[in-house]
Amino acid sequence: MSQHIENKVIVITGASSGLGEAAAKYLSEQGAIVVLGARRADRIQALAEELNSKGQKALAVVTDVTNPEEVKALVDAAVQTYGRIDVIINNAGLMPHSPLERLKIEEWNQMIDVNIKGVLYGIAAALPYMKTQQSGHIINVSSVAGHKVRAGSAVYAATKHAVRVISEGLREEVKPYGLRTTIISPGAVESELPNTITEPDVAEGVQQFYKENAISADSFARVVAFAISQPEDVDINEILFRPTKQVF
Repeated sequence: MSQHIENKVIVITGASSGLGEAAAKYLSEQGAIVVLGARRADRIQALAEELNSKGQKALAVVTDVTNPEEVKALVDAAVQTYGRIDVIINNAGLMPHSPLERLKIEEWNQMIDVNIKGVLYGIAAALPYMKTQQSGHIINVSSVAGHKVRAGSAVYAATKHAVRVISEGLREEVKPYGLRTTIISPGAVESELPNTITEPDVAEGVQQFYKENAISADSFARVVAFAISQPEDVDINEILFRPTKQVF
């Protein structure tokens, strides 16, 4: 077990599958206490039961990150149950790519609500506790799309650029409290993100790209663990990683 991960209370949004689930399992194996937030109650409850059956510590809290009260309740549950919150991983996200000319306005709004507001609500829920503790680590998940824009992904890329901007502003603001902040920007990593694309032609292309290039979600879990496991005076602010063969 890692001396810098063991017994840390780590809240993870989007924990029911993909990157969040992989991170929960890996961090739990390293001795962390994980508090799982997601909309799918059956999935996170099953995950919590699986981890607890192994002698690890996990708590499931049904959470819709577009609802600030539910995100606050998730973090409150972590503190009420375990006495503190050491890390929050704002991981929940959607990726319904489409060309702008198709006017998928509802999907644009969904991405803004989940990918941007969900991150802000996570920050709002965790920051007061972390300020009081004078310690804590906020990890926000961006994307390669937060660095590069491609046709068909303009709104998604905009939301992931926003995550990076918010995170950098947060980094500068929390220095007086001794808090750490990390932006993690994955490339093609196995997850359910391609399943959120509703345009058949776009979905086919993205799913084929993932089939040919995507790496295991465990890669994300290891990156998260690397950032968390540093000594408290080391602040890993941004990590961009891709499959070795991914070009963009």
